[in-house]
Amino acid sequence: MITIEQAYEIVVSEAIKNDAEQVDLNDSLGRILRQDVVADMNMPPFDKSAVDGYACRLEDLDKPLEIIEIIQAGVVPKNKITAGECAKIMTGAMIPEGANTIVMVEDADENLGIVMCAPKLPKTNICLLGEDVNNGTIIIKQGVCIEPQHIAVMATFGCSQPWVAKKPSVGVISTGDELVEPNRRPKTSQIRNSNAYQLIAQITKVGAIPDYAGIAIDAKKNVREAILKTIANNDIVLLSGGVSKGDFDYIPLVLKELGFEIMFHYIAVQPGHPTLFAKKGNKYCFGLPGNPVSSFVQFLLLVKPLIISIMDGEYTPKAIKLPMYCDHTRKKASRKSWIPVIITDEGYVKPVDYNGSAHINALVRADGLIAIPIGKVELKQGEFVDVRQI
Repeated sequence: MITIEQAYEIVVSEAIKNDAEQVDLNDSLGRILRQDVVADMNMPPFDKSAVDGYACRLEDLDKPLEIIEIIQAGVVPKNKITAGECAKIMTGAMIPEGANTIVMVEDADENLGIVMCAPKLPKTNICLLGEDVNNGTIIIKQGVCIEPQHIAVMATFGCSQPWVAKKPSVGVISTGDELVEPNRRPKTSQIRNSNAYQLIAQITKVGAIPDYAGIAIDAKKNVREAILKTIANNDIVLLSGGVSKGDFDYIPLVLKELGFEIMFHYIAVQPGHPTLFAKKGNKYCFGLPGNPVSSFVQFLLLVKPLIISIMDGEYTPKAIKLPMYCDHTRKKASRKSWIPVIITDEGYVKPVDYNGSAHINALVRADGLIAIPIGKVELKQGEFVDVRQI
């Protein structure tokens, strides 16, 4: 049995990078950038005014100044500023030759085309050519997940069709005779299939393409047929249930018979101890536990990193360090334990009421997860912990 850290290293090391494609800028949100974005011009591209005001010479601030021009954004100034002159200028407009400062409108009085500036030395209020970005600078590095701010930058520098990673396709199979779809009312001993729809949502959120293959009953033939059909059309297959040591847990056996190499089967983690990862060429299979909290957590810890690694993205899950609201203990410490928590208004971490890996309702109230390391049975009130937000 391996640790979750070892499992993570195995998963990301086995990832084979997929191809890239060009998309329209408007279709790039949430995609993984596969080529650096390089500035094709200086920014600002000219000296420009940071405020609405008057462009003049510092040495003339104690004199009445004649307005010789009004300069709006997008217009090239016509005149040079000389002694006793100024130009009324708008935010973003080009600085006229001869001016070396902008007096804000609020710091000047204008009357009949003559301006008197306040008797104080103002900021220059000039944005200088190239002070933000120089032509040829890498402004966004490949591997970034494109957010709205990245789109603004790409638009600024003419990157209208960025190169992004092709989205992996992820098949989802639920296993179990006890499962029915959400639109059906379960009979006695049945439950609704929540795992598949949870996983589909997680796949979509991470930027991959979900492909739901339905429910496979607990029979070796049916499990085999479902895996064969789904793996043919997808890069990754996620199976939930049927992965432990029960009499009807056929997934490990079927995967071996289909030529998959099982990289690991059990992890020293809770929830999600019976989690399986297998590979055949550039195809991957995860056998996730049937309990919904387990499959949810293991998707975050292992499946998401694989998807992002396949897209050659940067995966650095961020955690915030906060103090515990109260003591928290557990009975066993042989596995690393992940528990759902809320963040209080005062900035403390408080475990939610949580009855185990089948208690998916607990995640609805949770702000994040915290981990208790192997060998540790107690977290003390006030002790700082890392919170991985969900």
